[in-house]
Amino acid sequence: MKRLAAGLSSLLGRQDASASVPGDLPIHLSSRDYARGRTDQWVPKLGFDLQLFWAMVGLLCFGLVMVYSASIALPDNPRFGNYMASHFVLRHGFAILIGAMMALLAFQVPMSSWEQWAPRLFLLALLLLALVLVPFIGKGVNGARRWIALGIMNFQPSELAKFATVLYAAGYMVRKIAVKESFMRAILPMGSAVILLAALLLAEPDMGAFMVVAVIAMGILFLGGVTMRMMLLIVGLLMSAFVVMIATSPWRRARVFAYLDPFSEDHALGKGYQLSHSLIAIGRGEIFGVGLGSSVEKLHWLPEGHTDFLLAVIGEEFGLVGVLALVLTFFWLTRRIMQIGRQAIALDQLFAGLVAQGVGLWMGFQALINIGVCLGALPTKGLTLPLMSYGGSAILMNLVALAVVLRVDHENRQLMHGGRV
Repeated sequence: MKRLAAGLSSLLGRQDASASVPGDLPIHLSSRDYARGRTDQWVPKLGFDLQLFWAMVGLLCFGLVMVYSASIALPDNPRFGNYMASHFVLRHGFAILIGAMMALLAFQVPMSSWEQWAPRLFLLALLLLALVLVPFIGKGVNGARRWIALGIMNFQPSELAKFATVLYAAGYMVRKIAVKESFMRAILPMGSAVILLAALLLAEPDMGAFMVVAVIAMGILFLGGVTMRMMLLIVGLLMSAFVVMIATSPWRRARVFAYLDPFSEDHALGKGYQLSHSLIAIGRGEIFGVGLGSSVEKLHWLPEGHTDFLLAVIGEEFGLVGVLALVLTFFWLTRRIMQIGRQAIALDQLFAGLVAQGVGLWMGFQALINIGVCLGALPTKGLTLPLMSYGGSAILMNLVALAVVLRVDHENRQLMHGGRV
């Protein structure tokens, strides 16, 4: 019974500090503490990072509350007249439940298995992105064809593409580490795969997902050791591609002009409508907000208040304090994930470390874009707020990706306690 209790407590991260063996590997240990012989206080306990876990749970719970608050009045709109007031929050809660079960399964998979599966998952993502463009298979909403109806939920292949890109790019850098400074042998093959993925995403169209995928791939290449000269070349090519796409697309140009002046007569009731009402909502919140459930903009003024513009409803109901708290939480979450990745690389687990850092780039960049759009700092893009906005596919893949990060941290702890992975 004592052994069983000890095993359970170690899995949950509750191992007694006195059980640590003096002289364990001093990760992030100051010279003063090492000289005093307090190494046992700095070696992580077995299990996984509970602070990261509870931050995820906190964002999920807060997001569930805000999705209910932002969507409770939608049935008053004839478009959603057949829905109950709790329709969206129930579907969101169901997506969280499915995502939690998939995350539990993902946590059980060793990182060595993820490394083997990475190319197949990338090919699966490409196949699903191609299928979503086929009539009678892909589901179109508001002129975009991005979903595949699965009965219990609509699956968005672009979310799987983000996760597959993280795994594939990390595995690719591990395989190409010896030739990482060669453009033809290291950069060009990876660039070709990303271009193929981008072509499928832009055909939906989904430029927001393309931006996230490009940042993930570029970030992992940089973290994997690609030289700054090559990174500047890649950034230049990407920026040129974005400029060309905006210049050749009238509706993308209209979005940019609306972002520059959303309250003008030409844009206030057109492409600048969402942004202008998002800014009005955040302005109404002032410092402490109008209170939970008291938002006015969610009453059919702000479109997509429970999805892309959830932050605007948060800003109106919780004010500047609520928005700053959310920004700091995402900053801490991203920083912690990057630290886990850096620790894995220090333990000579390059693939695991790059995967964790790729997930950190994904979560941090997407949160940055969503927050920037809602605050009017960036042009409007269809990107959700990770772990919070309504959307089954996004919640599912966010939870799976973060479960893999917790697995990386779990394997780090095993290695630091003398175990094997």
